Amino acid sequence: MLEKTEKFNEHLDQYEKLLTNKQRQVAIDYYQEDLSLQEIADNDGVSKTAIFDTLKRTEALLIDYESKLHLVAKNHRINLLLNQLSDLNIESVNQLINTYQEENYE
Repeated sequence: MLEKTEKFNEHLDQYEKLLTNKQRQVAIDYYQEDLSLQEIADNDGVSKTAIFDTLKRTEALLIDYESKLHLVAKNHRINLLLNQLSDLNIESVNQLINTYQEENYE
């Protein structure tokens, strides 16, 4: 379950702006805030089934976005290359890596 949660958090980070407010909030409540389906349903005043359906549709959308855009996979490759470059321990390269990370991960 932890692996699935990490996977969807990565997808959510990349694609959350493509979701509706409702889809985004249900996904955040479930995957990041660790609320149960029942807790989300109670907070929203809807049925647990409605939240389950919204979550499943949102998960399917996130998978579909990644299958078309590959942003999460590209991010993984970039981080791997940055780590390899950093391991070279060249000061000018490390400065460039730090600048890139500050601009893109804050």
